[in-house]
Amino acid sequence: MNSLAGEFLLDPEIIYLNHGSFGATPRPVFEAYQELQRELEHQPVAFLGRQFQARMASARSSLAKYLGTAPSNVVYVTNATTGLNIIARSLTLGPGDEVITSDHEYGAIDRTWQFLASQLGFKYLRNPIPVPIHSSDELQGVISRGLTKNTRVLSLSHITSPTSIIFPIKRICAEAKRRGILTVIDGAHAPGQIPLNLDEIGVDFYVGNLHKWLCAPKGSGFLYAHPDRQARLSPLVVSWGWKSEKPGSSTFIDHHEWQGTRDPTAFLAVPKAIEFQKIHRWEEVRKVCHDLACDVEARLSELTGLLPIASSELFGQMVSAFLPDVDPEPFHNRLLDEFQIEVPVFRWNDRTIIRVSVQGYNSPSHIDHLINAMQTLLSPK
Repeated sequence: MNSLAGEFLLDPEIIYLNHGSFGATPRPVFEAYQELQRELEHQPVAFLGRQFQARMASARSSLAKYLGTAPSNVVYVTNATTGLNIIARSLTLGPGDEVITSDHEYGAIDRTWQFLASQLGFKYLRNPIPVPIHSSDELQGVISRGLTKNTRVLSLSHITSPTSIIFPIKRICAEAKRRGILTVIDGAHAPGQIPLNLDEIGVDFYVGNLHKWLCAPKGSGFLYAHPDRQARLSPLVVSWGWKSEKPGSSTFIDHHEWQGTRDPTAFLAVPKAIEFQKIHRWEEVRKVCHDLACDVEARLSELTGLLPIASSELFGQMVSAFLPDVDPEPFHNRLLDEFQIEVPVFRWNDRTIIRVSVQGYNSPSHIDHLINAMQTLLSPK
């Protein structure tokens, strides 16, 4: 796995254990992205005015195959937050309705639902999921007990941002469907980190980032809508796609793909990112990374004496661990300034967490360096 370090453009002086925040793009993918940008600048009218639809259709077809669905069910968006806003702002919700989520959700998604609840009057409930979590059955049970007869939408992460837990989304969606509840899944950390088949999952709406674990350029994400749910979505930005009524066109694609003039080259580079991971046998890379994540979790738990947040089958290449009650920002800054380690340290539910991402460019020596730094910083003065 060490050989992959040379494929990325990361600063070799920094031990980068924060792939989960913004990702990192491999050199060949970034070069393809830059070439697309040069093509765009060489003849903007041809690229955006005449070639856009065909180029986007090809990129969408590649993405859909990777996600296990039809090209007509996905559109590119700049990030998962944008996709979630399209969904949340389109649903007809009001007083008496409930949107249920967990207390493990990403801040931007959480704030989106809070904002709309304040505007429309529905209840937005962040049901607590206590940790440690030992199994998918335990996790599903906690979520199920939080649903009520007034629940209209269940909005959850596939992989949680603060705690790195993989939710059993397929089983959760099946239960929600039986209860007549719409499912909205934030898959920001899923593509590239775990296998996906959206048709098999049976979700109503799913958003994901491609610039994180798939390693595509920044500003590439997607919105999936089940064919039976696509008509419920309104465009977040009304542009020429609305009422386009072109023969053979898809209203879902037309409404959401073109939002006025913008650079689509991050989207168009996604097939290259998919190809890169296929060439490098990413299933094997994931396994090695998961083993390293298990190692770091065990060593951090031994060092701090604190219980793990979740069992090893409930996380992938990203793992979160509790720390003693240290001030997160100064602690993070010392890791970076004194030990050249880029890794997030933050507060969640009044606890301090370190979240370690392991990607194909990382090595066991990086984990050793982190643990050594932690021993130094946490040792009694």
